[in-house]
Amino acid sequence: MKPDTLRLIARGRAVGLLCLAFVLSAPSHAATVLITGANSGIGLEFSEQYAAAGWTVIATHRHERVPESLAKLAARYQNVRVETLDVTSSAEARALAMKLKGVPIDVLINNAGVFNDAGKWDTQNFRHLDYALGDTIMAVNVKGPLLVSEAFLDLVKASTQKKIIAISSTNGSLSLPTRNNGAIFYRASKAALNRAMQLVAGELKPEGVTVVMLHPGAVRAERTPNTDNPEAIELPFSVKQMIATIDALTLKDAGRFMRYDGETLPW
Repeated sequence: MKPDTLRLIARGRAVGLLCLAFVLSAPSHAATVLITGANSGIGLEFSEQYAAAGWTVIATHRHERVPESLAKLAARYQNVRVETLDVTSSAEARALAMKLKGVPIDVLINNAGVFNDAGKWDTQNFRHLDYALGDTIMAVNVKGPLLVSEAFLDLVKASTQKKIIAISSTNGSLSLPTRNNGAIFYRASKAALNRAMQLVAGELKPEGVTVVMLHPGAVRAERTPNTDNPEAIELPFSVKQMIATIDALTLKDAGRFMRYDGETLPW
C-alpha cells in the first residue's frame, strides 16, 4: 500500500477516534431550568446567569406580550426559551407542561411572587388591609408554587437533577424578630409557602425529588430597592450564591429552608 494511502487511513482513524471521544464525553442532554416570574428582578437575574452558564432556560411570564427584558435576553442567548404562564391558572400550567412534554426539567424555580400593590405600603397594615390584594398575594405566593410544582412534576422526575425550588423569605419566619408589624399578607404567604413546600418535600423525597425553600436575602432590586436596609445585598451576588446552593443540593436537603448561601434558617 502506498505511503499516501496509509497516511489517509491513519488520519481517518484519528478523526474517528476524536469524534467518538466527543460523543462519549458530551452530556445526554443540556441541563434545563424553568423559572416563573422571569421577566424582572430575581427571576430575570436567574434567567441571565443560567443562560450564561449554558443551561437551557425556560423563562416564563404572565403578560399578553413578551416583556422587553425577556425579548432582549432571548436575542442574546439562543438557549433561552420564553413562554407564557400565569402561575394561578391550572389550565395554563397544564397546557405549558403538555407543550414541553419530553423536555426534562432539572431545576424548577418557583420565583413568581407578589409583594405589594404598586408601592402602596399601607394596604397590608392592620386597620388598612386590602383583602382583594391579600387574595392575590395568597394565590400567587402560595397556590402558585403548589400548582406549578404539580403541573411540571413528571418533567422534573424525568430529569437528572430532580430539584424544585421555592423562593421564600425570612419575612415568613415565626421565630425571627420583625422590623415592623406591616406586610401582613406577604409575610403570612411566605410562612404558608414554607409549610406547604415542606409537606411537598416529604411527599416527593421517596420519589427522588429534592424540594427546598430559599431566602434570597434583602436584595436591591427595582421593585424593592432596600435603600434603608444596611444588610441589603446586590441582586447578582444573591442569585449567584443561590445557584451555587441549588447546584450543591442533594436529597438529604429536602424540606430545608435555606439562606442564599446554603445556611439553614429558622422559620
